[in-house]
Amino acid sequence: MEQDIEAINRQFDKDPQGLVRWALSLDRSAICTTNFRPFEAVILHMVTRERPDIPILWMDSGYNTEATYRFADDLTRRLALNLTTYHPRRSRAHREALEGATPSIEDPRHAAFTHEVKLEPFQRALSEMAPKVWFTALRAEDSPQRAQMQPVSINSDGLLKIAPLLRWNARDMYRYLQEWNLPNNFDYFDPTKVEEKRECGLHLQH
Repeated sequence: MEQDIEAINRQFDKDPQGLVRWALSLDRSAICTTNFRPFEAVILHMVTRERPDIPILWMDSGYNTEATYRFADDLTRRLALNLTTYHPRRSRAHREALEGATPSIEDPRHAAFTHEVKLEPFQRALSEMAPKVWFTALRAEDSPQRAQMQPVSINSDGLLKIAPLLRWNARDMYRYLQEWNLPNNFDYFDPTKVEEKRECGLHLQH
């Protein structure tokens, strides 16, 4: 299987749409995750072009900007996304009433915060939906860790992880948005990452 994955990575390294088509041709239960950050319309458009009803999963931490929530609603309508949203078990208001504002990344409580608002909802989503294929909008230029990844990989639990846009840069993403007349969102903030090149942990565990 590892040899097959290596061959697939070579074949589709510069063909994101072809990789999406190949992964869906496996006819396994598939999901696509999103956080409605900048350029997210690209991956969502790519996967729904091939399978309009593919489940789209959003781990909504409750800490998104107003613009991100408006963008999510607009894009969901525009692409007719089959969207399922997972929230933390506590609301933002509940958490902040007991523990205060978002802890900084230097705060020892930040890891627990990240687990509560992002990692636990994602683990719950995987448990409930039990997908075999996971599409993600990871790009190599996002962080040093992601630069070491491959477009196709298999997680320790056997989940096939597909990152069609891994080799694309911001210019490639912008061109795709222009070609398909898709909206974008630049007013985005992830409190679990804070710094642009920092990992939130989701893709380190999976």
